[in-house]
Amino acid sequence: MHQHPTDFIPLNIAVLTVSDTRTADNDRSGDTLASLAREAGHQIHARAIVKDDIYRMRATVSDWIVDPDIHAVITTGGTGLTDRDSTPEALLPLFDRVIEGFGELFRQLSYSEVGSSTVQSRCCAGFANRTLIFCLPGSPNACKTGWSGILAEQLDSRHRPCNFVGQTGAGAE
Repeated sequence: MHQHPTDFIPLNIAVLTVSDTRTADNDRSGDTLASLAREAGHQIHARAIVKDDIYRMRATVSDWIVDPDIHAVITTGGTGLTDRDSTPEALLPLFDRVIEGFGELFRQLSYSEVGSSTVQSRCCAGFANRTLIFCLPGSPNACKTGWSGILAEQLDSRHRPCNFVGQTGAGAE
């Protein structure tokens, strides 16, 4: 099926919360991302909460990367500077390509909200096996900033001059 450039192409998104303390009952950041993605017309294809452990994160995201039905993974948590924050260390080795500007733009947007504290965010993004991976900080406000300031447009096939949707294979026959 050929998509016209003005057609919205919904993506199947997996949401991963990285936390030693969150449960399905109190995962406000994961809930925020899932809600924003659904409101935008996307599907939540998978969702998980894992401890801030490099190998658990890699295992979960690796499973999602090889799943042809998942177009994007959005993580929340583990991007700070504490000893327990290890999302970049876990996921950067999985990337085929890093999206350099994602972290830079996130910190620029975040500066107006949290000031210089934004330098402690090590959020990052990349591609692996045609799957987009975005790693956001673990607060609902940071998730809203990342979604509204970057992801809402870049995950919308109608956004011009460019977006990430075509690189995922979503909407292809």
